[in-house]
Amino acid sequence: AICSRKKESLDEAVEEFTNCGMDVMAKVANVGKSDEVKALFHALDEQFGRLDILINNVGTNILTPSVVEADEGLWDKILETSLKSAFLVSSQAIKLMKRVGGGKIVNISSIAARKASRGMGIYCVAKAGLEMLTKVLAVELAPEQINVNAVAPAMIKTKFSQPLWSNEGIYSEIIKTIPMGRIAETGDVVGAVLFLVSDFSDFITGEVITVDGGSMA
Repeated sequence: AICSRKKESLDEAVEEFTNCGMDVMAKVANVGKSDEVKALFHALDEQFGRLDILINNVGTNILTPSVVEADEGLWDKILETSLKSAFLVSSQAIKLMKRVGGGKIVNISSIAARKASRGMGIYCVAKAGLEMLTKVLAVELAPEQINVNAVAPAMIKTKFSQPLWSNEGIYSEIIKTIPMGRIAETGDVVGAVLFLVSDFSDFITGEVITVDGGSMA
């Protein structure tokens, strides 16, 4: 089951999954809104009857004025998208996971949670909150056999970040800060997520795996 605020994004993803022979439920939803999240999980429960794995992965504009100059609406938008959404979605997912005796939750964070940066301060605050939410949920849900972890990548080579990595001048400056000499591919992040949702991570909870080519070392 997948969701997105944009139908075009869903259609592209569904086509990829379908080509791989997978049965996919796709719903348009704003995961920062409680009523839409509840409707999403009602539909999921009706179609599949269970949930074993949840990946909280949202995208938002990370560039903002300084935290003291940003207006309240911008704070609300970024915190809702990058932090509140994980709380709302996890709250619904946990109900279904308890029904089957456990599950795995992975939150997609960022190295911005631990590295303050000018021009993206609200995003840094939101991701720092997401990592603490990960730890709190891990402690609270451990008796229920629900593991909660996070993956914190640096810049990833996606359409979203293309204006940065496609500019040779900007890209050369970025990779100077990365010991491995490149930015992350999506597969680098997927590998960490697959580990955390597999049986190999059954005794790991409350952890954050950094996927950054050594830039935070």
